[in-house]
Amino acid sequence: MAADFGVEARIRAIVAGMTLEQKVGQITQPDIRSIKPDEVRQYYIGSILNGGGAWPDNNKKASVNDWLKLSDAYYRASMATDMAVKIPVIWGTDAVHGHNNVFGATLFPHNIGFGAARDPALLERIGRATAAQVRATGITWAFAPTLAVVQNPRWGRTYESYSADPALVRSYGEAMTRGLQGRLGSPDSVLATAKHWIGDGGTFHGVDQGETRTTEADLFARHGQGYYGALAAGVQTVMVSYSSFTDTATGKVWGKMHGNQHLISGELKQRLRFDGLVVSDWNGIEQVPGCRKDHCPQAINAGIDLAMVPDDWKAFIANTVADVRAGRIPMQRIDDAVTRILRVKFRSGLFEASPATGPRPDPSVMNSDAVRELSREAVRKSLVLLKNDRNVLPLKRTGRILVVGKGADSLPMQAGGWSLTWQGDNTVTADYPNADTLLSALRKELGRANVDYSVDGRGVNPRRYSAIVMVAAEKPYAEMKGDIVFPAPLRHSARHPADLAALNRVSGKGVPVVTMLFSGRPVPANDLINRSDAFVAAWLPGTEGLGLTDMLLAGRAGGPRFDFTGRLPFDWPAADCLAANGPFQFRLGFGLTLGTKTKTPRLPVARQPVACPADSL
Repeated sequence: MAADFGVEARIRAIVAGMTLEQKVGQITQPDIRSIKPDEVRQYYIGSILNGGGAWPDNNKKASVNDWLKLSDAYYRASMATDMAVKIPVIWGTDAVHGHNNVFGATLFPHNIGFGAARDPALLERIGRATAAQVRATGITWAFAPTLAVVQNPRWGRTYESYSADPALVRSYGEAMTRGLQGRLGSPDSVLATAKHWIGDGGTFHGVDQGETRTTEADLFARHGQGYYGALAAGVQTVMVSYSSFTDTATGKVWGKMHGNQHLISGELKQRLRFDGLVVSDWNGIEQVPGCRKDHCPQAINAGIDLAMVPDDWKAFIANTVADVRAGRIPMQRIDDAVTRILRVKFRSGLFEASPATGPRPDPSVMNSDAVRELSREAVRKSLVLLKNDRNVLPLKRTGRILVVGKGADSLPMQAGGWSLTWQGDNTVTADYPNADTLLSALRKELGRANVDYSVDGRGVNPRRYSAIVMVAAEKPYAEMKGDIVFPAPLRHSARHPADLAALNRVSGKGVPVVTMLFSGRPVPANDLINRSDAFVAAWLPGTEGLGLTDMLLAGRAGGPRFDFTGRLPFDWPAADCLAANGPFQFRLGFGLTLGTKTKTPRLPVARQPVACPADSL
């Protein structure tokens, strides 16, 4: 983005008039659970965040007005310091599929679903809607989009990635950044964050926060593409990855990205000319050798401008001030960090008015008819049809349907991680009042009397029904807890055997069975596919279950209402273990339409899942 010379002159004057303590306060980002508004004033804090599961007054059901009140309290505190020029605090939040921390908000599909949709224009509209939701709560910074190019579905953050195709990730990085940021400084714009710099999706065995082993050329050719798109769209913030990098061409072990001056300052800031701010991830500085949560001069010297220190921020400030005075961190590096933070604040319009009391979208954007319809459209476009023998889909609207599977009536399973809470757990369906599970959506469409439900398929007679809809689903998870740890088999039924057992009870009875899989990644599921007449990869579709029924049910005239257009964003594995050359059951880009005439042969399934050999990916 072109420099505004007037703004740059103001920034220089502000920085020149600041004390060291004021500067270090600006580069510090605590979590709202550990800082009171008046402490923002006292310590000159530059930024705050709410982590997943952090809400005003620790109330999961906090209203939009509660968020606004807290935002205004922090803002007013930042404008009440003894500084000659008051610097407003900026609040960041993980709005990764809608404003997902807010009770009652419409949640969109996770990124993996958008990768299946292959529609950058749709993603830009989603970004605009998400920005409006975030601004309606008085927050101006979204920690999105994730631009990982995932190489191994063992990684628990696979669903945060759009695709294994770098070109698709690049187009989506640009589209989502444009959507979120819109016209910077306008009342419905938020700052976007390109994350996680760089190579987070390429770790060995898909280990969260693990080691990416590749050449630097491949690091940028493959894992850097999303950043090229985001930078082209003017992204203002970049978040650093927890992962490490080892250059296989030179043998150099660069170690943790949070301490990598070459890739942060050299490549991102100098070669790619990024002039916004670089923020660490949650306590990410402590992973740099020799560092702690509250002390890491190496990370600041590497080029991190804003340190996310959710709890230990007071000690971080004291230690960083001491580091500067002792010469361990040059004052020039601190001045550069503060300059970048102020530049982003000016560009975002934060100096103009309080985000909580100034112009902003109406709170109805959280779950309006329009935003729910947008999410419903995204669900339709994200579904991938993998099997449809004898043209079972779409299902006729006559007769009775039996729905089976715990996931069919579970919003936590349907929405996945980063949904009201960090892992998406510790919630129940009632915590999503403006939402439809697949079961409730089917009952809305067909009438409650025509849709029966069994969690596990026990004690029911499938032959009493015209069709059976089975939902297989992963339990919700997010980073750290979501990995399928090597050498465990990847097969869905190895981790969720109750789904296979339920499907066995209702399949093969002469009644067509449609299976829908809620998952955050492609997983071997040949045993489930073999027992189903139709099979749909639904990913993690969010709150709009009516988008699912749009694709499952025929229209009232008997024909399809919509066709399947989704295509796989990743290769779909056939076996329990991964290797560089497969085997793959379906390749990236595969997806059937309703007009495709198929008779799927029985797919290969090993008798029992076993631990994977050492040479697996």
